[in-house]
Amino acid sequence: MKSILLCPEHPIAFDQVAADDVVPSISTLIGRANSEIESLVGETAPATWENTLGALERLTEPVEISTSIVEHLESIATTPALRAAYNATLPITTAFYTGLLLNGPLYNRFVAYAETENARRLDPIKKRLLDKTLEEFKRHGAGLGDSDKLRLGELDEQLSQLTAKFSQNVLDATQAFELVFADSSALAGLPESALAMARASAAEKGLTGYRLTLQSPSVVAVLTYADDSKLRERIWRANDARCTVGAFVNRELLEQILRLRHAKARLLGFDNFADLTMADRMAKRGAVAREFIEDLKLATLPAFERERRELVEFRNELTGSRDVEISAWDMGYYAEKMRRSQLDFDEEELRGYFPVESMLEAVFTVSSELFGLKIEALDGLPTWDKAVRVYAISDVGGEQLGIFYVDLYPRENKQGGAWMHGLVSGVPNIAVVSANATPPTADAPSLLSHRDAETLWHEFGHLLHHCLSRVPIRSLAGTRVAHDFVELPSQIMENWCWEVKVLNRFARHWQTNEPIPARLLGRLQAVRRFRAATAQMRQLGFAALDLGLHMDYAANPRGDVLDFARSIQQEYTAAPLPRDYGMVTTFSHLFARPVGYAAGYYAYKWAEVLEADAFQRFAREGIDNSDLGQSWRTTVLAAGDSRDPMDLFVAFRGRKPDKNALLERLGLLG
Repeated sequence: MKSILLCPEHPIAFDQVAADDVVPSISTLIGRANSEIESLVGETAPATWENTLGALERLTEPVEISTSIVEHLESIATTPALRAAYNATLPITTAFYTGLLLNGPLYNRFVAYAETENARRLDPIKKRLLDKTLEEFKRHGAGLGDSDKLRLGELDEQLSQLTAKFSQNVLDATQAFELVFADSSALAGLPESALAMARASAAEKGLTGYRLTLQSPSVVAVLTYADDSKLRERIWRANDARCTVGAFVNRELLEQILRLRHAKARLLGFDNFADLTMADRMAKRGAVAREFIEDLKLATLPAFERERRELVEFRNELTGSRDVEISAWDMGYYAEKMRRSQLDFDEEELRGYFPVESMLEAVFTVSSELFGLKIEALDGLPTWDKAVRVYAISDVGGEQLGIFYVDLYPRENKQGGAWMHGLVSGVPNIAVVSANATPPTADAPSLLSHRDAETLWHEFGHLLHHCLSRVPIRSLAGTRVAHDFVELPSQIMENWCWEVKVLNRFARHWQTNEPIPARLLGRLQAVRRFRAATAQMRQLGFAALDLGLHMDYAANPRGDVLDFARSIQQEYTAAPLPRDYGMVTTFSHLFARPVGYAAGYYAYKWAEVLEADAFQRFAREGIDNSDLGQSWRTTVLAAGDSRDPMDLFVAFRGRKPDKNALLERLGLLG
């Protein structure tokens, strides 16, 4: 049977992707593309869009789609054979893309085309792609000498392999840990939803009792609710130490990755990797991102210090302790008790009002009404797991915009976290929304925490950005925007998950169908500002660590990388961090891809400033204002990277963003 990777059809037959076909198929597609590139370079006819940039768009698409499918399956339904095949393709695909951007004759052809009358008459979108392509070729080494090009190719190949290994180590270390208890006495304090999840986890392994893992729902439940401090410490330390010791160590890998990234940046004429990655982003330079983070830190610090003192005082009053500090594994536990005490709010009390079916209905319905869409379930399409759902998304006028897959629950062959993966750009667009929410049990459906529900809205914002794109050029379509702009469409969607009008309509108790009581709704609104400074400092700390690693440590790697990371994160953390603090060895955002969010974690807060300001307009003119929704769809969601991102923001907001919108929302202004 012919490999479906050679010519993926719609719908994609995910269940027919064979590990044995991966390397031959990818190699064949790349061989075809390289032959077409040779023909493109040797073209003797006058240069036009169709035989330059247009041709490049067409010839790279099959490689991009098939490698995207393989990467997707390796992250969401991996097997030993698929992992081996995926790893074997990394040098091949890396060499292809690196060689493409280092192809001097191809670059020279584009440079020559840019001087023609045909190029000068291009429409704005095609002209933008031409300009960005020339910049990208230059930034990625097209102007280097032969020996430097060879060195750059070696660096890229090494980075692809090392980052893949880093990611796989995180997954393997996560799956290697378990704690099994015969009864629930050791798990006092855990809510029934967490106990049910632990029972189900044990049953899946053929065990009786309760099984704790290092998958996120299990860890969060223990650190938030378990009364036994020793159990909290054991889980916290196991989670923190995942890739610092044992069979899946990442310390040396991340040091190598940092060293190679810095060498690549220097080879390309940049001071550091942050400056290289930000050259085509809104921030432009690492120093600008660092100044942005520092500015928010200074605005947040007074409230952060107050919240730290208040938590310690609360713990001491509750326990009779006189300690002036609090352990890292105790922070979440006492913060939850403090929230219950001060706000009379128990997040678990809300969980019953967020069955996953209701939240899917909420995000689908609000999106449909606001942006003029129709979303329908599709049956009978091939998937990679029986729990996956498939939907069609179309315009109210009937035009199909895409199909998307929803994969909500953790599995041992699936990476942790939540993400949206745009597999195919073009009509129909194809995308995946993946999460690791608490799965259903024999006695209850999947019940989300409010934070889980917020994550669902967030990832659906990414999906809308991908599927509602109206940009005719693939390389500028959908989420292929500046890295510090891409989180804007996702983060702004989270706001609807807080709106009383939306919650009253969709957040219904799974047993009684009753809405959230008014007393709980009011407390939920107060929760948004509860310890907001601590939450903000946590995110700023991740961003500061990212920039410190790529701007400072990579250039001058003195001392142990864990010590360096801990020294930065301690400034942003209310609890003292142990000497062997190892969170950085599982920081997949930074080290699971050759680039990923490396030197880009600041983008979350950058985009949060943008979305807080943009949402103020919805708050003023109506969160269900379909005219305003159409304006957002047209100016941002449909526009991709067809214009400068700041121009897109200004087109919607009428001015440049103001960070005070975020500070005001969090109660940190003034």
